[in-house]
Amino acid sequence: MNSNKKVACPLDCYDSCQAQVIDNNIKGSKEHFTTNAKLCVNFAQLLKEENLNSAKFNNQDISLEESLNILSDKLKQSEPSKTLFYKGSGNLGVMQSATKNFFSQYGATLTKGSLCDGGGGLGIQQGREAVINPPIQNLLNADIIIVWGRNFSVTSSHMYDLVKDKTFVTIDPIKTDIAKKSKIHMQINPKTDYELALLLTRFAHMQDLEDEEFLEEYTEGSDWFFDISRNRPVVSYEATTGVPLSLVNDFFDLIENKKVAIMLGLGVQKYFEGAQIVRCIDSFASFMGYHNKDAGGLWYLSDSNYGYEKQFEFKNKNKNKKVALPEVDFSLYDLVFIQGANPVVSAPNTQSVIDGLKKSFVVCFTTTNNDTCEYADLIIPSSSFLEKKDFRLSYGHEFKAKSQVINEASKNTISEYDLASYLMEQFNLQALKNEDEVLEYYENNIPKRENFENFEFIEEVDIEPLYKNKTSDNFYLITAKSKTSLNSQFKVDNYVYLNSTSGFKDNDTVLISSKYGKASFEVKISDDIKEECAFFYAGNKYTNYLTPNKVDEESFSAMYQEVLLDIELS
Repeated sequence: MNSNKKVACPLDCYDSCQAQVIDNNIKGSKEHFTTNAKLCVNFAQLLKEENLNSAKFNNQDISLEESLNILSDKLKQSEPSKTLFYKGSGNLGVMQSATKNFFSQYGATLTKGSLCDGGGGLGIQQGREAVINPPIQNLLNADIIIVWGRNFSVTSSHMYDLVKDKTFVTIDPIKTDIAKKSKIHMQINPKTDYELALLLTRFAHMQDLEDEEFLEEYTEGSDWFFDISRNRPVVSYEATTGVPLSLVNDFFDLIENKKVAIMLGLGVQKYFEGAQIVRCIDSFASFMGYHNKDAGGLWYLSDSNYGYEKQFEFKNKNKNKKVALPEVDFSLYDLVFIQGANPVVSAPNTQSVIDGLKKSFVVCFTTTNNDTCEYADLIIPSSSFLEKKDFRLSYGHEFKAKSQVINEASKNTISEYDLASYLMEQFNLQALKNEDEVLEYYENNIPKRENFENFEFIEEVDIEPLYKNKTSDNFYLITAKSKTSLNSQFKVDNYVYLNSTSGFKDNDTVLISSKYGKASFEVKISDDIKEECAFFYAGNKYTNYLTPNKVDEESFSAMYQEVLLDIELS
């Protein structure tokens, strides 16, 4: 390894670390603000990953050249619209989009929507026109940090380390690590976050804590939003959210005259009306005047490409057909090209995913042998992130990370840029921009991130509560990130976690069912889990047998937690 070279972590998390080669070891970069010379657990685990070193066809090792010929021949034999390009978040470097340019020109079916943040992102966008976070300095300047549906110390360990001595409030059904460190923990009932946002707005008005100056200068519809918050008795919110009114009083005593930041997670929006839920929370933040200030604000999973021109975008005059990610039926396609994704674990309704993959010719373009590879006809090894140049833009903060070539690329692997270039040559398509030109663009451009000029409050809320259809025997499905894994990577935990009041005990084997499917789990009892909740860590290989392969209300995105569960001993 060449000393002093930089490398960006490609993993799908907020911090977007940057490392550096020092004395033949990869260590955290001192010059990258959030990394601050420390490597997180996930980056350290990634460096130990065993990468694929051979292409495979029908489970037999073949040369890289043979694999490329097979792919090219299959694409030439296939109807473009019957070819699906399915890209995941296994590597979030900007160069990973090169392959999409080829499949766009080729005429393949593409995907739309999200398996992750789409509903909430739309809610943020509807209020302030763009999904963009405040500068990280605003977080450092805050007095109080509200962690809402996000296990901040686990999912953003670098950002958390910058503010770990601040006062925290946590809003979450689970007593997470950050909840245990918080001054106040509101252990809210699932899918009632919008009700809590309305209740907090009501209390803020009752105590004259709204920011009238901000409301007058920057907002539209605040009166309508407040009217929504007062259209039912205050005490009714306590019954539905599970948050005592006395705790709400304590909350306002704590935050009064303080600079407040809200770290909003993905858990709040994994429902049919995810956009509305997040927009209610963002509207509360606006009612309090937390936006457009030098301290505080609301952070979500932002648009990392904000302000940049997409260097590999191909504008197809005929327009590619697009299918919503949660609703993908792999059986409808003659060829499925899967890049950096593991849909057998990560996509909703696992059984339907497996059934579909069995009926198509599946190509996996990946660095590691994941669960989906089991159903692949052709596996093409992607070059490791240590073997190619790239840039990583962050969705957690405004800093980017640079990757230089650390190790010589294996002759049996190929980068996304080189694969796309090879296919374009085979099909006589328009060539990509020069690789160095693309990288120079990202290195030399720093987008200007201005405050929004106007905030539009949500003026109508139409959300169907899950508790409306819940019986006393049902459980809510809840998921969150683990310390030891990232989605389906690394050390995966396949247990179901239940409260001690559930009637089950440690090591019980249970059959869990929903109207979408069923699966068996081993039980772990923890009173960190709220009563009547079934908790699973992200990446659990069996959770998505229970989830709906349907889209949310507006954003064509997944709604994993819009489900009620039945649990019985098996």
